[in-house]
Formats: sequence, C-alpha cells, structure tokens
Amino acid sequence: MAHESEAAADEDAREEARDEGYDLDRKAVARILYAVDTDDREQLVELMEPLHPADIADLLEQVNAYDRMRLIRLYGHEMDGDILSELDEALREEVIGILTPQVLAEAVRELDSDDVVDLIEDLDTPQQTAILDVLPESERAAVEQSLAYPEFSAGRLMQREVVMAPEHWSVGEAIDFLRSSKSLPEQFYHIVLVDPRLRPVGNVTLGRLMSSKRDVTLKSIQEESFHTIPVMQYEGEVAYAFNQYHLISAPVVDENDRLVGQITIDDAMAVLDEENEEDILRLAGVDGESRLSDKVVDTVKRRIPWLAVNLVTAVLASLVIAQFEAAIAEIVALAVLMPIVASMGGNAGTQSLTVAVRALATKDLTGSNLWRVIRREGVVGLINGVAFAVIMGIVGIIWFGSPALGGVIASAMVINLVIAGLAGIIIPVVLEKVGVDPALASGAFVTTVTDVVGFFAFLGLAVVVLL
Repeated sequence: MAHESEAAADEDAREEARDEGYDLDRKAVARILYAVDTDDREQLVELMEPLHPADIADLLEQVNAYDRMRLIRLYGHEMDGDILSELDEALREEVIGILTPQVLAEAVRELDSDDVVDLIEDLDTPQQTAILDVLPESERAAVEQSLAYPEFSAGRLMQREVVMAPEHWSVGEAIDFLRSSKSLPEQFYHIVLVDPRLRPVGNVTLGRLMSSKRDVTLKSIQEESFHTIPVMQYEGEVAYAFNQYHLISAPVVDENDRLVGQITIDDAMAVLDEENEEDILRLAGVDGESRLSDKVVDTVKRRIPWLAVNLVTAVLASLVIAQFEAAIAEIVALAVLMPIVASMGGNAGTQSLTVAVRALATKDLTGSNLWRVIRREGVVGLINGVAFAVIMGIVGIIWFGSPALGGVIASAMVINLVIAGLAGIIIPVVLEKVGVDPALASGAFVTTVTDVVGFFAFLGLAVVVLL
C-alpha cells in the first residue's frame, strides 16, 4: 500500500509538472512578492537564485511598476546583465533607470559586446552614456564601433569577441593557445581560421578539435560548409542564412573581407523570432513594436491608423451594398444571407494571405514558383467554393423555399472563394514588389477585395435572377 501511495504521489507530481511546463510558478511569484512586501532581502535572494535570467525577466514584466521598482531595489547587486538582456525592450529603460550606477556597472561588465549593444541601442543618450562610462576602455571602443553600424545590420548584431587562429596551425598549437588565453568568449562554437591578411578561410568545430591528434593541421579538419556574413547585411537576411544553412556561428567580414566579428545562432534565432512576431502582429493590423507592457496612449496611437484604414474599406463595401438598396428592400432574405458570402470570402482570403506572407518571409515563394502557387490557390478556392456552394444552396432552398435564391448564393460563394484565394497570394506579392511590407498592408486590401466582390456578386446575381 505504501508503494502504491508513493507511486500515486509521484504520478501526481509528474502530472503537475507537465501542466505547469516552463511557466513561472504562481506560488513562487507570490512568495517573492511577499518577501518584497516584508523587505526580506535574504529570503528574496534565496527565492530568486534558482530562477533563470529569462524567468526573472518575465517576472519583472508581469508585476506592476510599483512592485517592480521595490523588487529591483531590494534585489540590488544580485541583478546581472543577463536579466537586462532578457527584458522586453519597452521595460529596459525603466529598469536601468532604477538601478544604481554601481549595480549597473557590475551587471554590464559580465556581458559580451553584442549583448551590450542590444541592451543600449534603443535607450536614450543619457542612459547609453551611463552604461558606456562603466565599461573598460577596450570594451567601450568595441561597443561604440558596433553602434556606428546601421541599425538592423550584421554589424549591430555581431559580437566583437572571436576565437581565431592561423590556418597553418596544428591542433596542439590551437589547444595550447586556448588554454593560455585569458580573454576567451563565455560561449563559442568554432575557431575561425584566417589567412595572413585576417581574412576568414574556414571554421573548425570544437568537437573536431578535441577529437584530433595534436600534430593534425587545423586546415585539414575544417568544416566543408563555410559562410561569411558581410558587416552591412540586413539582420533578417543573416537569420535566413542561419536557418537555411543550419549554421551555429559565422564570421562577419568588412568590405575588404577581413574578420571583424562573429554572429552566433542564439542572436540569429532571436532576430528570426522577432520577425515572426512582427509578421503575426502586422497581419492583425497591429504595429510590430506593440508590447503588453506598453502604455495606453502608446497602444492607442499604434492601433488607430489601421483601424482608420479598416473603416475606409468598410465604407467602400457599404457603398457597394447601397447600390442594391432597392433589391434588399424587396427581398429581405438578401440582407440575411449576404454577410455569409463576405465572411466566407474573408476567411478564405486570410488563409491564403497568411501562407503567402510566411512563404515570402522564408523566401519559399519566388518568381519561379509564383504562377504555380497562384494556380493552386485558384483551384483550392474553386473546390472549396463548390463544396460550400452546395451546402448554402441547400440551406437557401430549405430556409427560404426558393431554389433560385439557393442558386444565387451558391454561385456567389464559388466566385468569392476563388477570388479570395487569388487575392491572398497576389496582393502580398504585389505589395512586396512595390516596397510595402506585405504583412502590414495585405490584410486591409484582401478584406476589401473579398467584401466588395462578395457583396457585388451576390447582390448583382440576385438582381439578375430574382428581380
């Protein structure tokens, strides 16, 4: 019986762990806030110590501004740079403003140059200066050089700390160098091989290095696949290269192909996540910079423009309906059924649009396969239209006792779903060609097309067939 009780308890514990996943434990958060309320720093440090910096950042984002300020001040010198790096950009400025200069200095000194750049690039000049002033001269120079590159470039994304070696070195020489070096990055995955002009010519993984004999040359064990990143390349292209070629790290080169830094997979994937998040927000007509921590005024400013665009498109659809006012007054059933046609078209268009925007972002949709994809979406729209046309035709006959009305809504359904599928592909492609972000603007255009076509097809056919 005791064994059965223990087994049941273990199963309950496993089930609880599965349910909680990696979310912050609400009880732990409550205990942390209680320690803050009672000004118990020792208890606070004990509760925070097991938490990952990302979890602490989440905690700071979830509590209100007053509790956040008290927690940070009580936590004091335990606040490290990794927590600041994990914080949402919208809160970094607030948190850094709460920290004392001494605590801030201790925090940023632990970070690599790319993390310091990421930390301060969006801050106001006084706070940037405060952070730069606490860095050692060499690290400050590296950060300032990175900040001199354009925003969203590889130069901003890279870290200056690189482990490199001449291509003629042996494994033994490289290992001796690593053991004697006092300035290795905290994490690195490759040794970059360079020629006498400091131009990268290859990568050697640490695994190959440690599994080879000392007299083996580095050049003979370098990776077959090798990619360099131009320092001015857009960070989205960098993230695409990492994802496409399964890179772990890649050297960054200047206009003379000389090594100036490196980008690691964690930074590249962070860019990829940010771009995916921005696309999702923009597809919903929300600014890509929107955050849960934003103030009400900032949120309103970001959402009003696209709500205004949607209002204009809704008025355009209403103007189409107004042209058939007499028909709607004579056949009331039209007013009942016409939202169905527009709604189905809108949903079909959104499905096609979402696929297209994602395919454009990942470069899967190109000029070579565009027409094949357009034909596919047209056929998919036709098949879906016919399927739902049959259903709505039967509904029209049963509901209103009119085969002619059933035929009208069935025909309108086919037309609108075909157009919706085509619009969802063609509109984002055209917008990208003219230099407009398809994720940001496509939704309003696709909705307008499906509403206008849906109402016009349904009401126009009704006038021809029923009146």
